[in-house]
Amino acid sequence: MDLCYRLGLLLFFLKPPQICAVFINDNCTDYKVQFDRTFTVPGDMAMLNSTLLTTKVFNFSAIPYNISWYDSATGKEMTNQTGRILVRGETLWFLNVTEEDAGDYMTIVRTATWCYREFTKLVVEQPTEECGRPRKANQHLTNGATDILACPLKVYMTKLDSYNVTSSIMWYRDCEAIVDSEGRYTYIGTKLKIPAVTSEDSGLYTCTLSFTLDGVAGSVSETIDAWVTDEYSLTPQVHEPASEIIKAELGSNLTKLCRVFVPGVGSPLVHVIWIVNNTLLFSTQPSDRIYTAEQRFFNQEEPFEGMWLERPLMFSELRKEDFAINYTCKAYSARGSPVAYFTLMPTDPDLILPIGVVLGVVFVLFVLSVCIYYIFKVEIVLWFRSAFPVLYIDKDSDGKLYDAYVAYPSACSSGYNTEVETFAIHTLPQVLEKACGYKLFIAGRDCQPGQAMVDSVEESLQASRRFLLLYNASTFRHTSNNNNIILSEDGVISTGSKTGDSGSSTDFVYDDDGVYPDQRQQFEVVVGMHRALLEGSLKVILVELEEISPEQLALFPESVRHLRRKQGAVCLWKNHRQKQQWPTCGRPTEAEKTGGSDTQSSAKLSPSLRFWKEVRYHMPVRGKRVVYPEKTALLNL
Repeated sequence: MDLCYRLGLLLFFLKPPQICAVFINDNCTDYKVQFDRTFTVPGDMAMLNSTLLTTKVFNFSAIPYNISWYDSATGKEMTNQTGRILVRGETLWFLNVTEEDAGDYMTIVRTATWCYREFTKLVVEQPTEECGRPRKANQHLTNGATDILACPLKVYMTKLDSYNVTSSIMWYRDCEAIVDSEGRYTYIGTKLKIPAVTSEDSGLYTCTLSFTLDGVAGSVSETIDAWVTDEYSLTPQVHEPASEIIKAELGSNLTKLCRVFVPGVGSPLVHVIWIVNNTLLFSTQPSDRIYTAEQRFFNQEEPFEGMWLERPLMFSELRKEDFAINYTCKAYSARGSPVAYFTLMPTDPDLILPIGVVLGVVFVLFVLSVCIYYIFKVEIVLWFRSAFPVLYIDKDSDGKLYDAYVAYPSACSSGYNTEVETFAIHTLPQVLEKACGYKLFIAGRDCQPGQAMVDSVEESLQASRRFLLLYNASTFRHTSNNNNIILSEDGVISTGSKTGDSGSSTDFVYDDDGVYPDQRQQFEVVVGMHRALLEGSLKVILVELEEISPEQLALFPESVRHLRRKQGAVCLWKNHRQKQQWPTCGRPTEAEKTGGSDTQSSAKLSPSLRFWKEVRYHMPVRGKRVVYPEKTALLNL
């Protein structure tokens, strides 16, 4: 606040009228003269009311202020004068009006930072010879209907009610008083009810409001010039907008109609107005961006007689500040002023395309994930096992001695060759035992001398976690007219002719020509399949050493074919189509370091890294979590 303004405030408080008037003219926000004037006659009371205490001017409910009234002719501040003047905040009362009171009265509202000025005009007229006041309000009565006249002194009664001052109203027709409920007339608050209106009801009606204020008894009157007409109109009905929410796109244009129906006959005196941000909208220029048009009307005869009034509200371009506020349509009439509104909200974003894109991306990612998992399932599982070994149980506490029991076509057996024996005796231990840390039981290497074959197989399988079955195309070759070696449920081996109802999944056939001359190999397979298929206590890993044709597969035992269909086989022969590489479990061998090749296995049986990963995938998990017997593993990949 500048020095000039501070000086001005000081001068106001010191009350020099002429200096105050000069200061106010130069520095206050000027709201000019109020459009509404107060008309009165000598001897009546009159009330001037300032409109500066509104939120349109300043936040008077939160900002401290001081209000003063001044006579603009003299520049003097208006103060209370017993029996003559009463100042109550924004209201200036004249308790006994004289002709000298006519003129403009200035209201000054001061805050800590600024001031606001407004003028209110008081018009004092001489009464005429006829009864009533010289200034008259016009109202019409509908012929043949029960109608009412409304006293224009409602604002006086509201103000007196705020003071808790009792008042009374009296109606006059011409110069005769109208007594409530005597004859045709009835008082209804500030209104006069006239039943069955005729042309004789035309004339002058005066309502007089009597009250006592500041110890002074007085009154104020208004005269109504009423005329009877065959035309009438009832309370307007706003049909649109319907107090609704309208969604529109930012930057677009919009037109919204206000549609009002006025039941009645003739042309109603109804004005349709749009209110935006508590401001009446009158502009009809498109350059103003938010504008309206002239009021349109058309008659309606069916089903109800009346008139439709329409006035559009138009936006040439919607901006952000236009949203989330109410746009009100109000129909002004003597019968009432109903309102309706609509609220603009931005349109919901078009989510179809983003949702489609997201779902498409999710679907593609899902398909890729499935494909990647299907292709790299073995690698993923092996990596997870090595990265999180604490999630898996330490198998050393399960009482088993071996991770796998290796069964293969031994010497003099069907399907035997030196490469198979070399793979079983040398290659498997070199990779699985030395490189990967597994412990294998291999017949011919780990059998105890002098131990019975049946006991050796039974005990070794019982002590193993997996049954690693190596086979080639000729391992299970057989002929017709066979004898069966059958393992009963109590573990007893018996032989007999194969009948149509003895096709157990654990029946393996041999003949006298020596297809299965090695009973150990037969027993290994029989016991292993029995534990895997019937007991479910042992898992089998099928290792296919060479490609099997459908004709050769048809000669395999049903149990082997069943397992092959169910879980598949680890095929060594598939790796011959790829570039050979000696694999380890993460540690390079001496041959890899020196660039040499494997000297213990032939090039044909040298497995690829993929082959060993598949074998390790089916082998027991080497976990680090120790659990008690009553607990189970959470993860069993």
